[in-house]
Amino acid sequence: MYLGIDLGTSGVKACLLDPELGLMASADAALTLQQPREGWSEQAPQAWWKALEQALQRLRAQAPAAWGSVRALGLSGQMHGAVLLDAQDRVLRPAILWNDGRSEAECAELEALAPALHQVAGNLAMPGFTAPKLLWLRRHEPALFARTRRVLLPKDWLRLQMTGEAVSEMSDASGTLWLDVGRRCWSEPLLAACGLGLSHMPRLVEGDQVSGLLRPALAERWGLPAGVRVAGGGGDNAASAIGVGAVRPGQGLVSLGTSGVVFRVSDAFRPLTDQAVHTFAHALAGRWHQMSVMLSAASAQSWLRRLTGVASEAELSRLAGRLSPAEWAQAPLFLPYLSGERTPHNNPQASGVFIGLRSRHGPAELAWAVMEGVGFGLLDGLQAMGAAPARPAPAFSLVGGGARSDVWAALLASTLGCPLVRPVGADAAAALGAARLAWLADGGDEATVCQALPTQARFEPEAGLHALLQARHQRFRAAYPALQALF
Repeated sequence: MYLGIDLGTSGVKACLLDPELGLMASADAALTLQQPREGWSEQAPQAWWKALEQALQRLRAQAPAAWGSVRALGLSGQMHGAVLLDAQDRVLRPAILWNDGRSEAECAELEALAPALHQVAGNLAMPGFTAPKLLWLRRHEPALFARTRRVLLPKDWLRLQMTGEAVSEMSDASGTLWLDVGRRCWSEPLLAACGLGLSHMPRLVEGDQVSGLLRPALAERWGLPAGVRVAGGGGDNAASAIGVGAVRPGQGLVSLGTSGVVFRVSDAFRPLTDQAVHTFAHALAGRWHQMSVMLSAASAQSWLRRLTGVASEAELSRLAGRLSPAEWAQAPLFLPYLSGERTPHNNPQASGVFIGLRSRHGPAELAWAVMEGVGFGLLDGLQAMGAAPARPAPAFSLVGGGARSDVWAALLASTLGCPLVRPVGADAAAALGAARLAWLADGGDEATVCQALPTQARFEPEAGLHALLQARHQRFRAAYPALQALF
């Protein structure tokens, strides 16, 4: 039995994987986001731990018989967050998260300090990444920066509490801008540009390697056997790819989570920084991946639900799905940049905009506009990766909370011009991937462990809808440069 844990932005999810039976049970616990200033995004690591224990308690209650046979666990988590620790590994301040935009000026500084950044780290300096956050802290909180002895990513702080070991793995470390992504090791010059050294960094392992053992006291407290192995794990998107079986070059996924992602596996390190595409190490040795990222996806639909007072995101989708083609063709356009944007614009100041809003428009039209706008943002990312809209892959897996909506999934397939497959367990893909990495760390064979999941639903592009959406996409593409100076 294998345990997968995914530390997300909105909650912690845990699942149990039986090698013979597949996904047995899953449970979660909610988290909240703190935004002390406009554009800032923080969480207290202690809240992660509390939510983790709640999720594990609920999971154990669901499968008490299987719980005692867990052999290994794996960790997945939100990337780029900065957890600062002192010499006694005490948390110095709330973690600054991936969707925090305060370090825009420091990105330009880092680019100047590290001319080889793009070639070594495979990415542009963006406020979401970890390194600019540390430059911001060095400038604005110098006393705290001076006390910092260790910097960990969110899931790796959980690992430290579980094992006593400061360890990260390649996929998550790729999102710091301190990793030599091609060589899969820390880059001393990139660290030095931020006033840091190797002593501040955790040890590195591959995602399917053992990083440590669960502390005996925790094993007893949680009712787990002694000697549970803790795998390296993966960043949330790399772990999701493992969860759906995207491990070979050309395979990929589309994620409709808090953020939106198009993810494609590659067999070599091939940066595409000119279009703000991310190039990261995969969670398995000898593999990398390219990834386009938009900062607001399913979270945009949640924002609209709060704004309109509609009961749920599912109800918003149902309302949008009832629109006739003539009605949705007259819906407003929506720029989904509620938290700024990464691919392809790399602009933390970009903002959400409705274009063509009329008094006749209601929640249904707004819901359509939001789902369509997120789809257009993902299409921009897919095109930035160099994929022709009609042929990115035979099919991409669709994961994340937004993937539950048939209306949105069908709209997205026609927007991207490619089939989308929603696997069974799509909303727990990252936790499942973490459990699969635990299985590999316990000696599992990759061909057996990383099989594609059974298909729950398949969504094919509709030629007529695709053509109409392409016309609206051209208007969408024209809006950003027209409005950029106003953000």
